[in-house]
Order: sequence, then C-alpha cells, then structure tokens
Amino acid sequence: QVQLVESGGGLVQPGGSLRLSCAASGSIFSINAMGWYRQAPGKQRELVAAITGGGSTNYADSVKGRFTISRDNAKNTVYLQMNSLKPEDTAVYYCNAGVVVTTYYRYLEVWGQGTLVTVSS
Repeated sequence: QVQLVESGGGLVQPGGSLRLSCAASGSIFSINAMGWYRQAPGKQRELVAAITGGGSTNYADSVKGRFTISRDNAKNTVYLQMNSLKPEDTAVYYCNAGVVVTTYYRYLEVWGQGTLVTVSS
C-alpha cells in the first residue's frame, strides 16, 4: 500500500558529502515520524536520525554536527544531508516511516529497500 524509495547513495571520499532522499508513495493519509537507519557489515541496524511530523529531530551521537535530517511534508519526502563523511559511516542506509494509510486508517511501519553509502579513498 505504501512504498519508500531511497536515492542518493554512492561512493564518496572521506570528508565528502552526500544527500540521501526517501520518497513515500501509495495510499497515504498522513505520515508521522520518519527516520534513517544504517547497517554496516557484521553490525546491527542502528538509528541515524529521526524527525517527527512537527519537525523535532534527534540524532545518533556519532553523527551529531555532521548529518542533518529534514522533510518536505508536501512531497512526503525525507532527506539526510551527510557532511564530513568518515569511513565508519559506510553502511546500507534505510529509510523508515510511520504511515497512516487511507484503508481503515491503519498505522503501518514501512521500510525502504536501502541505499549503499561507501566512504573510501
């Protein structure tokens, strides 16, 4: 009923920047919190940043001051601006959203397919 499509991943040198986008589509009535998670090889998935419908944000300590999450409610899209990237930021980044769908106004937690970010020289 709802799909999240991520884009913007790729290979970047240490110190570089990337901007991830995640667009939600489908039978959407409203979207609550949206967030970005990442999973590095051999590690558990972890929260990177999240933003509520009202715009409040929170970040993992490891990315504070370097990453910025934002959203465009009119476009049902969330962004992650990543600056001063480090090799340890290398991971698959997943978009997540809490969505109220138009069918019976059910609440669904939806995940994107992931986009790979590689930070390497």
